[in-house]
Amino acid sequence: MLTLKVTTVWSSAGFILPKEAMAFVKVQKGDTVSLTEVPDGSYRLTPYDPEFERQMSHAETIMQEDREILRALAK
Repeated sequence: MLTLKVTTVWSSAGFILPKEAMAFVKVQKGDTVSLTEVPDGSYRLTPYDPEFERQMSHAETIMQEDREILRALAK
């Protein structure tokens, strides 16, 4: 477990991720991360946008269900 200290960043608050945490989460300096609450009440730090993930999942479902329609439209 890593312990992070909240610090002042300009007029906001933030924390510094050690290199090993950045490697584990697979982020680099300048990346955007998402902090989301999970059903058990804890939080998850992820290097992607959960809303985008939801939209892509929905798009994949539509593409699978309407494969023949999409194939016809592609011609």
